[in-house]
Order: sequence, then structure tokens, then C-alpha cells
Amino acid sequence: MTDQFEPSVHPHRRRNPLTGDWVIVSPQRTTRPWLGATDNTVGDSTPSHDPDCYLCPGNERAGGVRNPTYASTFVFENDFAALLPNTPAATSGGEIPDRLFESAAAVGECRVICFSPRHDMPLSKMTVAEIGVVIDLWKTQFAELSDRYEWVQIFETRGAVSGSSNPHPHGQIWSSDFLPDEAVREVGSQAGYHERHGSSMLVDYAAREAETGERTIVVNDHWIVVIPYWAYWPYETLVLPRRPRRTLLELDAVESESLAEVLQTMLTGFDRLFDTPFPYCSGWHNAPTSGVTDFQLHGHYFPPLLRSADVAKIPASYELLANLQRDLTPEAAAINLRAVLS
Repeated sequence: MTDQFEPSVHPHRRRNPLTGDWVIVSPQRTTRPWLGATDNTVGDSTPSHDPDCYLCPGNERAGGVRNPTYASTFVFENDFAALLPNTPAATSGGEIPDRLFESAAAVGECRVICFSPRHDMPLSKMTVAEIGVVIDLWKTQFAELSDRYEWVQIFETRGAVSGSSNPHPHGQIWSSDFLPDEAVREVGSQAGYHERHGSSMLVDYAAREAETGERTIVVNDHWIVVIPYWAYWPYETLVLPRRPRRTLLELDAVESESLAEVLQTMLTGFDRLFDTPFPYCSGWHNAPTSGVTDFQLHGHYFPPLLRSADVAKIPASYELLANLQRDLTPEAAAINLRAVLS
């Protein structure tokens, strides 16, 4: 190692301004040998319709309800919802709250969104127009649910290694009458930045990343997709509008189509990277519905794959006990993704 600091060589820490978390970056560890577990799921032989899939058109769901023979997208109330609209108020068991055994109400609704009737048609294989239909559905669902709930979390879990219970292309929406922890931190961080600088944190960040291009995956007039400077997951990406937009509802038709274009490019790159259907956890953070004015819409994608189609990053003991840590630098990850898109 040289005496002068080089971020592509020397271990260092990077701060996530959205959450305040620090990530240890250890680029010198990318050469270490791997004798750990692998997940032998390379390849894709998914049928266009699976008679045993509870999300395919016409099939019976696990809760006993039969799906209609839908021809495009399909939304239904989750048969096994994590949040319910008519939950009684929680109690800590006494008049004086016990800070060691505190509880609170958790009221909400959970829905499932099938992106396509085809069992083998994930977003990464869809046309721009087909992805646009999904974006429009996100918008209409957000518009309806934000009338009743403070937070509307649109998300997708793709791939068994990421925790998906069904390979049919689908996402979910969990709406709640409270702000989840991650939302609380992001709202506070963006508000604090706006108070100090008089501008939007993520609009400023998008402009800085567009200038350097060092971590940029794809960019157009309206959107930029980057591996953020503070990324924890190996190929984590952040999807950002380049102008102030609080929620998906503020996107016009051109911006929505432009979003479909960058998502198609990014997701195609994911699948090409290790020549496998790329697993990830992803979701959109819209502004809370209670009038927060300095929040910027953005999408998070957290893919777990690290070295190949069969090696995933798993948070290990040090990370669970001490601090988040990664080996591959965000800059190197961006180079790898850009290479498969060139």
C-alpha cells in the first residue's frame, strides 16, 4: 500500500446523509479467497404460466380466493396482510407508559401488485410501455392510499435469495398511519439539509453525480441512476429525479416514460451482470402525506449478489454487532454495471 490515501485501495468510512449511518469500505479485501456457501440458482427456466402459482391468472390463491383471468396488471388485498385497517389500539398495560415494554397502534393496509399475467415476465424483460403501465399503477394506488395513510410504501422483492415467496413478477404496497423508522430518518435528514443549505439534498446530490459520472449507471434529461457514494449492498442503486419532485403523483407523462426507460436499462444491466435473473429488494420513498415540503422522491434497489450468480453478500457478525461494511467500492461496482450496458 502507498502512503497517500487512495479510496480504491485503502479501507475507509463513508457516511450516508439520508440516514446518518456509516459504511466501512474495505477494497483490499476483494482479492480474498472464497470458501463460503454458494446458492446454485443460476439459469432461468420459468414457464409463462404455472398452474401451481397463486398469482397467475385464474389460479386459486393461498387464502382460497380465485384470481380473475387478468390480462395486464392486477391488484388485490394481501391475503396475509402484515397491517390491518381495523386493529384495536395497542396498550402498554398501565396508565403510565412503560418505556421498557412500550407498544403503539399499527393500522394500515397491504396490497399485492402483479406486474404481468405472465409468470416469466419480470420488469427487466418488459418493454418501456409495459413498465410504464406498472408506473401508472403505482401512481393510482399511491393517490388512493395516501388519502387515508401517512406513509405508502411501494416495494418489490425479487428472487428467493432476497426473500421472495413467489417467482411471479409482483410487488407490494404497505400503507400505514405512522412513519416507519427509515422514513423518520430520511425526513429528518432532508429537512435538516434544506434548512442549512436552502436546497434539496437529493437534487443537489443528483447534480453532483451527473457532473462526475463516476458512479452513474444511466442518465437522461429527467432521471439519474447511480450506485450511491455510501452504498452498502454491492450493486445497490439509487434512482433520482433531477428536478424537485415530492411524490410519483408530481411526475408528468414525459417524466413517467423517462422513468420507465431508465428502469428498463438498469434492470437489464442487473440481469446481464452475472447472466442470471438478478435478485433485489427495492422500493419507492414518496413524501409523507402530512405536508412535508422538502422531501425528494427516490427509489432504492438493494441487490445482494456480490461476486457471481451464486455468491450473495450476507451481513456477518461484525456488521450485526458493530458497523456496516463492504469490500467492492461503489465506483468499481458502477464500472462493472456500465460495462454490461455498453
